[in-house]
Amino acid sequence: MKTDGDIILIEDDADDREILIEAFDQVMTENNYENRLIVIEDSSVVINYLKSTKTAPFLLLSDINMPKVDGFALKDMISKDPDLRERCVPYLFLTTSGTEDYIQKATQRSIHGYFAKPVTFSGYKKLIADILSYWKLNKTP
Repeated sequence: MKTDGDIILIEDDADDREILIEAFDQVMTENNYENRLIVIEDSSVVINYLKSTKTAPFLLLSDINMPKVDGFALKDMISKDPDLRERCVPYLFLTTSGTEDYIQKATQRSIHGYFAKPVTFSGYKKLIADILSYWKLNKTP
């Protein structure tokens, strides 16, 4: 796994994007992580982006409830594409939707992580730090 690759954040909500960008910026600075954060607002362009980028992503963090293509459908599209599936990039959900039905749907898709969006900025920072620390140490997705 390429731990210095791009972190792809797929988030349609402007307020959540702003908080996440700031949390990532602080966590990455504090831990000397040099990953580039790529923020994608429109989930319908993710597949084309992943196919066209020359750099290997490190992580994909996706919301679930998004217009056009929801997180479940996006994960399915990535899994069905032989080239994208071969990259074995960890796919994580970061969402406000924590119902048992959603968690079950995520499990059926072999999601690598399912995280609830925190309610405080410090909560976001801790969650982002924990996620990055775990995946930086992990040897397999």
